[in-house]
Amino acid sequence: MKLYGYWRSSAAYRVRIALNLKQLSFDSVAVHLIKNGGEQHSENYKTLNPAQLVPTFVDEDVSVNQSLAIIEYLDEKYPEPAFLPKSLAAKAQVRAAALDIACDIHPLNNLRVLQYLTGPLALSEEQKLGWIKHWLNVGFTALEQRLALTSGQYCFADEVTLADICLIPQIYNAQRFSLDMTAYPNLNRIYHNCQQLAAFALAVPEQQADAQ
Repeated sequence: MKLYGYWRSSAAYRVRIALNLKQLSFDSVAVHLIKNGGEQHSENYKTLNPAQLVPTFVDEDVSVNQSLAIIEYLDEKYPEPAFLPKSLAAKAQVRAAALDIACDIHPLNNLRVLQYLTGPLALSEEQKLGWIKHWLNVGFTALEQRLALTSGQYCFADEVTLADICLIPQIYNAQRFSLDMTAYPNLNRIYHNCQQLAAFALAVPEQQADAQ
């Protein structure tokens, strides 16, 4: 198995956590999102993933993009430990929290969006940072309220789920941009608890071979 990614990509970070939780061996293939105009735009990588985004996961003759699709593939192929609860209602709640992060929070502070803000739209670095913090606060405020009803050690009681896999990389991003996290005690507690697990600690961006 190969995971094409970038050390600081939160989407690739999610997949690393999932692979570690399943205790699966994989080869990391670095795709540098900044160097040479962005290696994700190279002809070789565009052939593999026309969206020109990371991650891309390859398992023999199967190639999958989109982190949540990759994680679902892993969860179905290797059922233990499960990333989703068995109850239909609980499964939907976990998926909803994961999608709150992956679809509504993460895309607004993704690299290509930020590059467009400071490139064609000519925003200053200060304005860009204001954009990042605004949308993180909007998303985290709603998530904090949601998880106040469901969380224990982790997002949903005391079992790691897909929601935790998505949350921890997003909090890492918030820390990168010096977001004040004091208003989010539930998120902070979950983040601390997850970081005690080897699967999460080994997936941290600074632990990756291509970290710079």
